[in-house]
Amino acid sequence: MKRILIIGGNGSGKTTLARVLSSKLGLPLVHLDKLYWRDDWQHVSDEELSAAIQTELEKDKWIIDGNMKRFLRKRLTYCDTVIYLDFPSAVCALGALKRIVRSRNKSRPDMGGNCVEKLDRRSFEFIKSIFAFNRRNRADFYKWINEAENAELIVLKNRRQVKCFLKNIGD
Repeated sequence: MKRILIIGGNGSGKTTLARVLSSKLGLPLVHLDKLYWRDDWQHVSDEELSAAIQTELEKDKWIIDGNMKRFLRKRLTYCDTVIYLDFPSAVCALGALKRIVRSRNKSRPDMGGNCVEKLDRRSFEFIKSIFAFNRRNRADFYKWINEAENAELIVLKNRRQVKCFLKNIGD
Protein backbone atom coordinates (compact mmCIF):
# COMPACT_ATOMS: atom_id res chain seq x y z
CA MET A 1 0.00 0.00 0.00
CA LYS A 2 1.81 3.03 -1.32
CA ARG A 3 -0.99 4.86 -3.15
CA ILE A 4 -4.23 4.69 -1.24
CA LEU A 5 -7.60 6.22 -2.12
CA ILE A 6 -10.10 6.63 0.68
CA ILE A 7 -13.66 7.17 -0.52
CA GLY A 8 -17.10 7.05 1.07
CA GLY A 9 -20.03 9.17 2.06
CA ASN A 10 -19.62 12.60 3.59
CA GLY A 11 -19.28 12.12 7.34
CA SER A 12 -18.09 8.51 7.06
CA GLY A 13 -14.69 9.32 8.55
CA LYS A 14 -12.48 9.42 5.45
CA THR A 15 -10.30 12.22 6.79
CA THR A 16 -9.91 10.65 10.22
CA LEU A 17 -8.96 7.31 8.68
CA ALA A 18 -6.56 9.05 6.29
CA ARG A 19 -4.79 10.86 9.12
CA VAL A 20 -4.31 7.69 11.16
CA LEU A 21 -3.14 5.68 8.15
CA SER A 22 -0.75 8.45 7.12
CA SER A 23 0.78 8.40 10.58
CA LYS A 24 1.01 4.60 10.77
CA LEU A 25 2.34 4.06 7.25
CA GLY A 26 4.41 7.23 6.86
CA LEU A 27 2.63 8.18 3.65
CA PRO A 28 1.97 11.79 2.63
CA LEU A 29 -1.66 12.82 2.99
CA VAL A 30 -3.62 14.74 0.36
CA HIS A 31 -7.09 16.07 1.18
CA LEU A 32 -9.14 16.74 -1.95
CA ASP A 33 -11.04 19.39 0.02
CA LYS A 34 -7.78 21.24 0.55
CA LEU A 35 -7.18 21.29 -3.21
CA TYR A 36 -10.78 22.26 -4.01
CA TRP A 37 -11.87 24.91 -1.49
CA ARG A 38 -10.72 28.51 -1.12
CA ASP A 39 -11.83 31.16 1.38
CA ASP A 40 -15.53 31.48 2.16
CA TRP A 41 -16.49 28.19 0.47
CA GLN A 42 -15.39 29.35 -2.98
CA HIS A 43 -13.96 26.55 -5.09
CA VAL A 44 -11.29 26.38 -7.74
CA SER A 45 -12.09 25.67 -11.39
CA ASP A 46 -12.23 22.09 -12.64
CA GLU A 47 -9.10 22.80 -14.70
CA GLU A 48 -7.13 23.98 -11.65
CA LEU A 49 -8.39 21.07 -9.58
CA SER A 50 -7.58 18.54 -12.29
CA ALA A 51 -4.02 19.88 -12.57
CA ALA A 52 -3.54 19.81 -8.78
CA ILE A 53 -4.85 16.26 -8.57
CA GLN A 54 -2.61 15.16 -11.45
CA THR A 55 0.44 16.60 -9.68
CA GLU A 56 -0.37 14.55 -6.58
CA LEU A 57 -1.17 11.37 -8.52
CA GLU A 58 2.24 11.38 -10.19
CA LYS A 59 4.03 11.19 -6.85
CA ASP A 60 5.39 7.83 -5.68
CA LYS A 61 3.42 7.58 -2.45
CA TRP A 62 0.25 9.10 -1.07
CA ILE A 63 -3.06 8.76 0.66
CA ILE A 64 -5.83 10.75 -0.97
CA ASP A 65 -9.10 11.21 0.89
CA GLY A 66 -12.24 12.48 -0.73
CA ASN A 67 -14.77 11.56 -3.36
CA MET A 68 -15.11 14.08 -6.20
CA LYS A 69 -16.78 11.55 -8.43
CA ARG A 70 -15.83 13.33 -11.64
CA PHE A 71 -12.14 12.62 -10.95
CA LEU A 72 -12.48 9.17 -9.38
CA ARG A 73 -11.77 7.13 -12.52
CA LYS A 74 -8.56 9.07 -13.09
CA ARG A 75 -7.44 8.49 -9.50
CA LEU A 76 -8.24 4.79 -9.79
CA THR A 77 -5.67 4.41 -12.59
CA TYR A 78 -2.89 5.51 -10.21
CA CYS A 79 -3.79 3.87 -6.89
CA ASP A 80 -2.88 0.42 -5.63
CA THR A 81 -5.49 0.35 -2.84
CA VAL A 82 -9.02 1.69 -2.46
CA ILE A 83 -10.57 1.87 0.97
CA TYR A 84 -14.29 2.36 0.58
CA LEU A 85 -16.17 3.41 3.70
CA ASP A 86 -19.52 2.06 2.53
CA PHE A 87 -21.58 3.13 5.52
CA PRO A 88 -25.34 3.60 5.87
CA SER A 89 -26.47 7.14 5.09
CA ALA A 90 -27.78 7.77 8.60
CA VAL A 91 -24.36 6.96 10.10
CA CYS A 92 -22.70 9.38 7.68
CA ALA A 93 -25.25 12.13 8.33
CA LEU A 94 -24.70 11.83 12.07
CA GLY A 95 -20.92 11.89 11.56
CA ALA A 96 -21.18 15.03 9.41
CA LEU A 97 -23.44 16.74 11.94
CA LYS A 98 -21.01 15.94 14.77
CA ARG A 99 -18.14 17.32 12.67
CA ILE A 100 -20.03 20.55 11.96
CA VAL A 101 -20.85 21.03 15.65
CA ARG A 102 -17.27 20.21 16.75
CA SER A 103 -15.79 22.58 14.16
CA ARG A 104 -18.44 25.28 14.49
CA ASN A 105 -17.10 28.80 13.87
CA LYS A 106 -13.72 27.36 12.81
CA SER A 107 -12.11 26.23 9.60
CA ARG A 108 -10.90 22.62 9.63
CA PRO A 109 -7.24 21.95 8.81
CA ASP A 110 -8.21 19.55 6.01
CA MET A 111 -9.96 22.35 4.11
CA GLY A 112 -8.40 24.73 1.66
CA GLY A 113 -8.69 28.39 2.53
CA ASN A 114 -10.77 29.70 5.39
CA CYS A 115 -14.06 27.76 5.26
CA VAL A 116 -15.77 28.35 8.58
CA GLU A 117 -18.23 25.67 9.68
CA LYS A 118 -21.63 27.00 10.66
CA LEU A 119 -24.92 25.48 11.68
CA ASP A 120 -26.98 27.19 9.03
CA ARG A 121 -29.21 26.42 6.09
CA ARG A 122 -26.24 25.42 3.91
CA SER A 123 -25.07 22.88 6.49
CA PHE A 124 -28.54 21.38 6.82
CA GLU A 125 -28.82 21.11 3.02
CA PHE A 126 -25.43 19.36 3.09
CA ILE A 127 -26.65 16.91 5.74
CA LYS A 128 -29.81 16.28 3.71
CA SER A 129 -27.74 15.54 0.58
CA ILE A 130 -25.89 12.77 2.41
CA PHE A 131 -29.03 10.65 2.32
CA ALA A 132 -28.83 10.53 -1.49
CA PHE A 133 -25.10 9.73 -1.65
CA ASN A 134 -25.33 5.93 -1.74
CA ARG A 135 -28.21 5.93 -4.22
CA ARG A 136 -26.32 8.29 -6.55
CA ASN A 137 -22.82 6.88 -6.22
CA ARG A 138 -22.53 3.34 -4.85
CA ALA A 139 -23.15 1.46 -8.12
CA ASP A 140 -20.72 3.63 -10.09
CA PHE A 141 -18.07 3.44 -7.37
CA TYR A 142 -18.14 -0.36 -7.28
CA LYS A 143 -18.25 -0.62 -11.09
CA TRP A 144 -15.27 1.71 -11.57
CA ILE A 145 -13.26 0.11 -8.75
CA ASN A 146 -13.84 -3.34 -10.25
CA GLU A 147 -12.62 -2.03 -13.63
CA ALA A 148 -9.39 -0.78 -12.03
CA GLU A 149 -7.09 -3.76 -12.51
CA ASN A 150 -4.30 -2.51 -10.28
CA ALA A 151 -6.38 -1.59 -7.22
CA GLU A 152 -7.05 -3.80 -4.22
CA LEU A 153 -10.45 -3.00 -2.73
CA ILE A 154 -11.01 -2.88 1.01
CA VAL A 155 -14.64 -2.27 1.96
CA LEU A 156 -15.39 -1.23 5.52
CA LYS A 157 -19.09 -1.15 6.43
CA ASN A 158 -19.01 0.39 9.92
CA ARG A 159 -16.79 2.14 12.44
CA ARG A 160 -16.01 -1.12 14.25
CA GLN A 161 -14.54 -2.54 11.04
CA VAL A 162 -12.45 0.63 10.61
CA LYS A 163 -11.05 0.26 14.15
CA CYS A 164 -10.23 -3.41 13.53
CA PHE A 165 -8.57 -2.56 10.19
CA LEU A 166 -6.44 0.15 11.80
CA LYS A 167 -5.46 -2.13 14.67
CA ASN A 168 -3.95 -4.58 12.19
CA ILE A 169 -2.10 -2.03 9.99
CA GLY A 170 1.51 -1.02 10.22
CA ASP A 171 2.38 -2.01 13.78
